[in-house]
Amino acid sequence: MAQTQEPDKPQTFEKNLERLDSIVRQLESADLPLEKAIQFYEEGMKLAQVCHKQLEEAEGKVEILRKKAGGRMSREPFDIGTPESP
Repeated sequence: MAQTQEPDKPQTFEKNLERLDSIVRQLESADLPLEKAIQFYEEGMKLAQVCHKQLEEAEGKVEILRKKAGGRMSREPFDIGTPESP
């Protein structure tokens, strides 16, 4: 029996980004019918939201190892924060 991919299995960030890039290239095509362009746009917006969520989840998992006084290493959450004003 042939194996089929589970429809509910989420794609990787890289696969989603590749598909989003493909959609953008197709939308930039001048000869795309309006209905097809709308379908691509809707799919692209959904993929952009999925990619954003995947990045937020990855950010939450990233930790920094900092060297404390005495040479001990400790883990701290990675905080990208906002750039400081000069």
